[in-house]
Amino acid sequence: MKQINRLKVVLVEQSKTGKWLADSINKDVATVSRWCSNVTQPPLKVLFEIAELLDVDIKDLLVSTKK
Repeated sequence: MKQINRLKVVLVEQSKTGKWLADSINKDVATVSRWCSNVTQPPLKVLFEIAELLDVDIKDLLVSTKK
């Protein structure tokens, strides 16, 4: 499975949990878990909301396509 987002990494860096995020954005914990494991991806609008909540640039939540 291709790593597209860095959501799990950023949550760990900020000592936050998937449950905290799910509660904060009113989403199911299982949905956030699938995002964190890159099984599915959050919609761009939700990714922007997460970036604002975590006070990071939205680019910090994505894996760069450039080496």
